[in-house]
Amino acid sequence: MAIQQLTVFVENRQGSIVSITETLSKHNVNIRALSIAETEDFGILRLIVNDKEAAQKTLLEEGYLIKVTDVVGVKIGDAPGKLSEALDVLDKANINIEYLYAFMARTEKHAYVVLRVEDNDAAEKALHAADFHLITEDDIHKL
Repeated sequence: MAIQQLTVFVENRQGSIVSITETLSKHNVNIRALSIAETEDFGILRLIVNDKEAAQKTLLEEGYLIKVTDVVGVKIGDAPGKLSEALDVLDKANINIEYLYAFMARTEKHAYVVLRVEDNDAAEKALHAADFHLITEDDIHKL
């Protein structure tokens, strides 16, 4: 049930990110979540998009290096402490979180979080058992 994230390796220079976002926009790809990490020479752009195939094809044609990674998406209550509750479930299940970031879209009562963990299946089972709603690719297309 994992969702797929695109990881795009980009030069750390002015205009790099706007080039990617404009390319995706021209091909009707909507960014649902993103995270940017950087070093001195390059950046790592992580994306959840509404059309992974179109995004991947377009960015590969533009010469970008891309990796597809399965991640866990979880819907949490939009209130203080709700993220901690979800993270505590994973901690108690001995699941390490490598990184996380939030979706750009949110509902009135919920927020959506992307989690990169070592074992997606174990994380999904633990979160599901604690009554958290897991985000699917279908959910992303509905945002």
